[in-house]
Amino acid sequence: MPRQLPSTLAVGVHLRSTDNYRGSQSVVKKVLIVDDSPAQVKLIHGLLEREGYTPIDLNDPRRVEETITFERPTLILLDVVMPERNGFQVCRELKNSSEFSSIPVILVTSKDTASDRYWGQQQGADGYVTKPFTREELLSAVKRFV
Repeated sequence: MPRQLPSTLAVGVHLRSTDNYRGSQSVVKKVLIVDDSPAQVKLIHGLLEREGYTPIDLNDPRRVEETITFERPTLILLDVVMPERNGFQVCRELKNSSEFSSIPVILVTSKDTASDRYWGQQQGADGYVTKPFTREELLSAVKRFV
């Protein structure tokens, strides 16, 4: 018989049911998807959700820090070519921040030259996936960090 857990740990702290998560995982694996293309976000969201991740969608790269502060993702999938603030800038700023630097960032981009990859690495990116990607390529990159 499974052990019964109390419904509260302390005042205002409640246990969340893990029935909706795959297997016996008790940790929510949040992945922030930052891309200005709604179609790309929807595609990645669906792939991650089917694998038991909790995707967080963001189309505005100017709101990355705000979203991270609120959602506390385990990993960030970041497009490079975006208006207002490109992914290289976002990555560099996150990696230079003491608050956000420990969160792994995977650049997911159509920029596929060796110099693009090198520049992404110089900005602090932890991984690099080129669009168009296969399901296996994306999930393999995500699993390296989550």
